[in-house]
Amino acid sequence: MKKAIITVVGKDTVGIIAKTSAYLAKANINILDISQTVVQDYFNMMMIVDCAKARRPFEDVSADLAELGLSLGLKIRCQKSEIFERMHRV
Repeated sequence: MKKAIITVVGKDTVGIIAKTSAYLAKANINILDISQTVVQDYFNMMMIVDCAKARRPFEDVSADLAELGLSLGLKIRCQKSEIFERMHRV
């Protein structure tokens, strides 16, 4: 299993989860866990995904998600789980 962490942050709008999930499904990336909140019109989501069977290289997926975020007025970031864990270790 090749886990990755996807974070999505920005102004809340209709379809954020749907559009992000649709991209992942098309790329053959499985969502393992998802958490999302909206605080005073600001959307925050974190997903743990399995990229083991992804149709595209990780770098391309990460770039595609960043571009999707720009088109939605959001910041979408995709990191390999090992890097995310090391960056957030206390």
